[in-house]
Amino acid sequence: MAKKLLIVCALLALISTSLFAQYDMKAPLPMDPNVRIGKLANGLTYYIRHNAEPKERASFYIIQNVGAILENDDQDGLAHFLEHMAFNGTKHFPGRKGITNMLEKHGVEFGRNVNAYTAQDETVYNISEVPTTNPDLLDTCLLVLHDWSHYLLLVDDEIDGERGVISEEWRTRRTPSFRIRAQIMPVLLKDSKYAKRDVIGNLDIIKNFKYQTLRDYYHKWYRPDLQAIAVVGDFDVDQMEKKVKELFSKIPTPVNPAVREEFTVNPHDDIYFVCATDKEVTQSSVSVYIKYPSTPKEEKNHEYLKNGILQSFYNTMLGQRVSELLQKGNPPFINAQAGFGGGIVRGWSTYMISATAKPNEEAAALEAIYRENERIKKFGFTEGELERAKTNMLVGLESAYKQKDKTTSEDYIGEMQSNFLDGEPIVDFDYYYNFAKAIIPTITVDEVSALAKKHLNRKNMVIVAQGPSEGVKHITKEEAIAVLDKVESSNLEPYKDQVTEASLINEDLKGSKIIATKKLPQFDAEEWTLENGAKVVFRKADYEKDQVQVSSYSKGGTSLYGIDKLASAQVTDQFIGAYGLGDYDAITLRKLLTGKQAQAGVNIGGLSESVGGASTPNDFETLMQLIYLRFEKPRFDKEVHNTMMQRNYAAIENSANNPQKIMQDSVSMIMSNYSPRTLLFGKEFLDKVSIEQIEEIYRDRIKDISDFTFFIVGNIDAETVKPLVEKYLGSVKSYNRKENWVDNKVRGPKGRTEKVIELDLTTPKATVITSFSKEMKTSIHDNLCLNILRGVLDQRYMTNIREKEGGTYGVAVQPSSSKEPYESYSMSMSFDCDPDKAEHLKSLIYAEIDKLMKEGPTQEEIDKVTTILKKNNEQSKPHNAYWMNAIQTYYLRGIDVTDPKNFDNIIDKITTKDVKKFTQKLFKGADVVDMIFQPKSK
Repeated sequence: MAKKLLIVCALLALISTSLFAQYDMKAPLPMDPNVRIGKLANGLTYYIRHNAEPKERASFYIIQNVGAILENDDQDGLAHFLEHMAFNGTKHFPGRKGITNMLEKHGVEFGRNVNAYTAQDETVYNISEVPTTNPDLLDTCLLVLHDWSHYLLLVDDEIDGERGVISEEWRTRRTPSFRIRAQIMPVLLKDSKYAKRDVIGNLDIIKNFKYQTLRDYYHKWYRPDLQAIAVVGDFDVDQMEKKVKELFSKIPTPVNPAVREEFTVNPHDDIYFVCATDKEVTQSSVSVYIKYPSTPKEEKNHEYLKNGILQSFYNTMLGQRVSELLQKGNPPFINAQAGFGGGIVRGWSTYMISATAKPNEEAAALEAIYRENERIKKFGFTEGELERAKTNMLVGLESAYKQKDKTTSEDYIGEMQSNFLDGEPIVDFDYYYNFAKAIIPTITVDEVSALAKKHLNRKNMVIVAQGPSEGVKHITKEEAIAVLDKVESSNLEPYKDQVTEASLINEDLKGSKIIATKKLPQFDAEEWTLENGAKVVFRKADYEKDQVQVSSYSKGGTSLYGIDKLASAQVTDQFIGAYGLGDYDAITLRKLLTGKQAQAGVNIGGLSESVGGASTPNDFETLMQLIYLRFEKPRFDKEVHNTMMQRNYAAIENSANNPQKIMQDSVSMIMSNYSPRTLLFGKEFLDKVSIEQIEEIYRDRIKDISDFTFFIVGNIDAETVKPLVEKYLGSVKSYNRKENWVDNKVRGPKGRTEKVIELDLTTPKATVITSFSKEMKTSIHDNLCLNILRGVLDQRYMTNIREKEGGTYGVAVQPSSSKEPYESYSMSMSFDCDPDKAEHLKSLIYAEIDKLMKEGPTQEEIDKVTTILKKNNEQSKPHNAYWMNAIQTYYLRGIDVTDPKNFDNIIDKITTKDVKKFTQKLFKGADVVDMIFQPKSK
């Protein structure tokens, strides 16, 4: 196989040389002709494009070349504050929620479809997936962008009302990783303004700034010459351009505008070092960042496009070498990565080397991962590695080309945003496709290997150690540099690329025939029964052109095992993938699958197990082979198992006192009423895991194909699928077992359970979790009522707890229903807040439920939620995944979700009384778990 691959690639290189010659590498890249770009007299840039994915939808963005980096010291945090204020009153949409109330009436949901973000260099607002069937709505969305551009009201009371919300967002963001980052950035970006602006800002300023200070920032920086409008969707481009020009030209041209300064990071010859610690961090790591200037806008040409491909090859090949290290013997790190990353800040990129270390072994971890980078610098990659990477990229490129009509509007807008902010070229995919096909075969291993020599040096180097502040010894700057010196002066051996020429399956398979066929006209599908008892349900679906999905279902799962084997049962599917398959370890298997887009895996859940995967239509036979091997030739590799266990033990060593872990474990135990079957991940859990038990459980669960029903959905013909199903699924053994899951009687606590648990927290924060559950019959009608109730509660908690009280960044409302192992409904609410406000805010959770039980929701609330539900349901249909889910739901639950009587006919008739009645049925007499996690009393 390896020799054939090299010969084929050599021929491709000869053919591609002539194709490649047509490109002037220094020439600018042509702009995608499908994108309409213009600039108005007032300086505003616009991008418009037609796109029908999703169909009859459009997305509207305003991109501001403005962010936290432009704040004065007395404005620290106000760029982000201003982003919030854009939703609290504009010229044409006054009042808090004026914009969101209007949009949600059309199914455009706040959070999911309407949102914004602020970064150091930009602020971006979006209104996504807007129905295009209503022309007035499109005009309204343009008007919203128009108001965001220049007409925010910034009313005093609204500003004051948002102070509490952002203070709570500040609190929520104060995670261990945030605190670690706050220690790293002043060193990584030393002497730069980027080191001083973390976007969320200074809490004292957020609480106390003068109204005019915010308005000054707004009027100085929100202006058309620093803004772009991007509109992409299923509409007429000419009409949309006309509307954009007419509306946005009315925004006045700025007079004597402030200069939009571009900030940078200073280069340095010395090695910078920082050790960042936090008592809530559980793992140690050591990283090396090598900063280098990003490609200037004027040099983003064909050579730039080629360099992106070179870096992709480099990262892929280095990543595979690191992956091999992680599967051999006793790796010196828990995890590792290296290669070219994205931009660290505007104008600067990084080459990063990083390893998660075992406790007190940061030097060993750094040495191991740095050695692999140095090995590439000295010896480069091998021809075999590059040819595999080329083959896989070309195959992936072909697949992407077939799927290009499924490019979402958000993806196109992402390109527009990068073009406006960073000068990234917008290249038509057909052009890129032809360019890449021409250039990839001509790329040499020396070209890719040379990247290491160019970038792996000590100029602009920053070494970062991070981890727990207690109980661990961290590497020092001197020790880290000594490690680099040691590796660079050592006698390294070149990497040896072990290549095997083999087939996945070497024996003849007898297979078994399809003996019965059943039509499923409601799904345009068929059910086939094989001689060995396996059932296969097939539907051709070509919404995604280059995709085939396979799933399956068999009852049993981990419910069939006692506590003595439960730990092994719960991790079997996680470990089995690392062992390899059939005669090949995972490393060899990956090489054998070069050029194939097919993967198959196993899932063992609480009540069932499945074998499934995905492929392109061309590689469907490979997928079937992998599924056959998952049944008949699983692999259990003792060395790989021991390696994974060692990494797991190292990963948990400092987790026992982590507040987040304590909280998660506490919730698990309380919600299951301290069931002995609730196993907490830790040393005691890992001590119970063995490869012998994993093998026993796997061979018991992934066995007997007569107990499995398979579902195949994708762009492939039945005539192609049938013989492959007969050959591969038909060759799996049957035992004709009649299995079911076991109800182990794990239930939540009855009645009312209240817990207040104190944690040792760095940032004072309370987490409130309230859960209501009830065993009751489920129905399609009540399932819809549950989702409507969730939407109503979302709205009310947003209004009453986030906005009126300023009490939290947001309340998460999570509904669930279950038919197995028992029928039940539940609703849980959780949020973070000031510990002093926890009891009061929690009372509002109950108050809204009581109010809904007494009065029910309003018709306006129901209309909003049902409009959103119907829009999202309709939008999901033209996708293969929708039909896979529909067919599975029919087989597992007996419900045809495609039948209007099971959705449209019900949801259109649900009244306020229906939701009120369901609310009473769910909450009256429900079992309640009421938890507050709060800081320890001092």
